Amino acid sequence: MPASATDPVVTDSDRPAFPSLSALGWSDFFARQLEPEDDGLVALRVARVHRARVGAVGVEGRVQLQLPPQIGAGDLAVGDWILVDPETRMLRRLLDRRSVVQRRPEGTRPPQLIAANIDTLFIVTSCNADFNPARLERYLALANEAGIDPVIVLSKADQVADAEPFRAQAAALQRDLPVVTLNGKSPEAVAMLAPWCGQGRTVALLGSSGVGKSTLLNTLAGHDEDTAQATGGIREDDAKGRHTTTSRSLHPIRGGGWVIDTPGMRTLHVSDSAAGIDILFAEITELAPGCRFRNCTHTHEPGCAVLAAVAAGALDPARLERWRKLTTENRANMPDPAVPYGGKGRPPRRPGR
Repeated sequence: MPASATDPVVTDSDRPAFPSLSALGWSDFFARQLEPEDDGLVALRVARVHRARVGAVGVEGRVQLQLPPQIGAGDLAVGDWILVDPETRMLRRLLDRRSVVQRRPEGTRPPQLIAANIDTLFIVTSCNADFNPARLERYLALANEAGIDPVIVLSKADQVADAEPFRAQAAALQRDLPVVTLNGKSPEAVAMLAPWCGQGRTVALLGSSGVGKSTLLNTLAGHDEDTAQATGGIREDDAKGRHTTTSRSLHPIRGGGWVIDTPGMRTLHVSDSAAGIDILFAEITELAPGCRFRNCTHTHEPGCAVLAAVAAGALDPARLERWRKLTTENRANMPDPAVPYGGKGRPPRRPGR
């Protein structure tokens, strides 16, 4: 196991130390990756990525990292586990991720890392004009593909006369999908989300700007006025919010867990998500084997079991249309494995060695 951090690696020594690596989310998955030559290195977790700066946290406190020339801040995700030289604070090795959330920009740019090693993804939307089932389905496909448990969090429930229609629409998007309606400013929100926020567990907040992610983070983390994340209002005409979070960061929350805050995103392109889409649209996936043709597109073919279900009223035609759109987009955005992004290969797992 890596050695404990010594004073030179700690930049915030007045901050209370965390009791153990497991309290930070360390598990056997990461311990099994350690090798004899890692002796003397310190295990840290990436806590903040902002442009060229990367901060991490360990059992002794917080650290500002030094990066080797061959790896940039964009190659690291908040939540990553890394091994660092305690004297120089130089990153020496990035451990394999248990899970990762990333989105693919348009064009040939490489995927943008959002967060890593997450147990639960809180997909946050609000009970107003921002509520968009098609957008929520994109987030769900992303979570499913990454192997992360999704939870829909409906914020601003206190601002509508009845939040039940929003809850019912969200719950219908995927089988056995947990949906929580809450007021992000209320202390009750902590108890409502507690089942996913236990000791050493990591959740991430994902959603559009203005839906209440920063407000919810402040409540979960118990931030006061001096430490709170900035929050912003929304435009009254369309309920769209302003960007108040511009970097990705990891925060301790009540109950011993961790939460990763992310910048709001209104555009999310689907790519490399075939399995995630299959889980999302399980009712269509299960009907497809009953089609006459194995390559049935469920648009016009005779003997199509999916179209038969629509005709019988057993399948919502709007749901099928959204499946078609996501499936088509996913196929169109599949990357060419022979063409590396931006001329760069995968970042080294053992930088500096």
